[in-house]
Amino acid sequence: MKFDFDFLVLGGGSAGFNAARVAADLGLKTAVVDGARHLGGLCILRGCMPSKTLLYVAEVLHLAQKAKVFGLRIPSATPDMKAIHARKKKIIADFASYRAQALESGQFELIRANGSFVDPHTIELSDDRQLRAKHMLIATGSKVSVPNVPGLADTPFWSSDEVLDLDFVPESVLVLGGGIVACELAQFLRRIGSRVILVQRSLNILRDHSAAASAVVEQALRDDGIELFTGTHLQRVWSDSRGVNVEFLCNGKVRRRRAAHLFNALGRQANTTSLNLRAAGIRPRITGQIPTNRWQQTRVPHIYAAGDCAGPVEIVHVAIQQGDLAARHAAGIRKLKPVDYSLLLNVVFTDPQLATIGRLERDLERHGRKFLVASYPFNDHGKSILMEANYGYVKVIAEPRRGRILGAEIVGKDAGELIHAFSAPLAMRATVFDLLRAPWYHPTLAEIITYPLEEIAEQVKR
Repeated sequence: MKFDFDFLVLGGGSAGFNAARVAADLGLKTAVVDGARHLGGLCILRGCMPSKTLLYVAEVLHLAQKAKVFGLRIPSATPDMKAIHARKKKIIADFASYRAQALESGQFELIRANGSFVDPHTIELSDDRQLRAKHMLIATGSKVSVPNVPGLADTPFWSSDEVLDLDFVPESVLVLGGGIVACELAQFLRRIGSRVILVQRSLNILRDHSAAASAVVEQALRDDGIELFTGTHLQRVWSDSRGVNVEFLCNGKVRRRRAAHLFNALGRQANTTSLNLRAAGIRPRITGQIPTNRWQQTRVPHIYAAGDCAGPVEIVHVAIQQGDLAARHAAGIRKLKPVDYSLLLNVVFTDPQLATIGRLERDLERHGRKFLVASYPFNDHGKSILMEANYGYVKVIAEPRRGRILGAEIVGKDAGELIHAFSAPLAMRATVFDLLRAPWYHPTLAEIITYPLEEIAEQVKR
């Protein structure tokens, strides 16, 4: 059977680009098929980088507006959205240019088209060409989901794409959803001056995290002035001459809210509907995600999937690991190790931030595993008090016999940075005693971690 390529990748985002780079380095004749209008992938163009650029701007603005608390006189701090938008575009253009150069470097072939399966080894391109490959990787990412909420599909709404591209301050925004994107961007909108109403269906925002951590972020959003409803049932959405409207049940009562704009943040789904997966012998889940084994193989062994379209999480560094693994497995590299999800690291960039790593309490309880847990609040820690960063806590989870660290949860100032204090120790199977032998400088935010470590150490000794 004659093949045009040894390894063909559908999608040039984080998973696809990294897989292609690795495959080419291993000597496989490789191609990336990407027909997107702009190269770079979701993270660079419409995800991580633009959102974090704007969130940091909102944090600086928020601190300036709180100047009196710190004994400072800043008469007025207001956003210049045209300037903010221009700065964000320049930063993202630089990132995207770098990625485009890497894709076009000649290390592998870049094909600027969309593709769909004809059979398990053949892709038909949108320019009517057909390509055959010995191995394939599906890395087509995700897209905005439009759930079956009455009226939503017929009501004009923004997705995260439009919110991240704003060059003005909206008068008011109605946010549907309480996940990471909803919470991060709702807080951004509020801090630049919009009136924000957030309606979440689950009992807690950030439902994939613990109720305790979610409650801290929820309180911070309320304190910022967001009108927030949880535990709701969405009944209908509609628009009229005065804006957009939502009707929902909350605490047994029918409530209605109106705003100038609607932000649909009810989630994303795998971007696989146009791939004709059945022609390849692949059956996606109802969510569109593609089931894979521990080597990222689909049910068709020479076809792999990685990143958002495969799951189980939508996190860039995991997508990169999955793409790397798929390429190495396709190249026949031996003694590979699958992605270790017991080291899963997750960060929510609200203020306060929420970050977790490893095995958490509900995971361990579900599997009947014994553990020790200790926490310490930011509002009793010197550095965070002087920073007026009093929300949240640090929590450490360890096994009871030796004190080996199993996981950690931090909700508070710079939690996304602090959580990395656990990355290497978890990978090295370190104990609380190992970490306590390390130096921790005073006064720093990081030294707050030592307090739950010491408490667990005492429990182990007893």
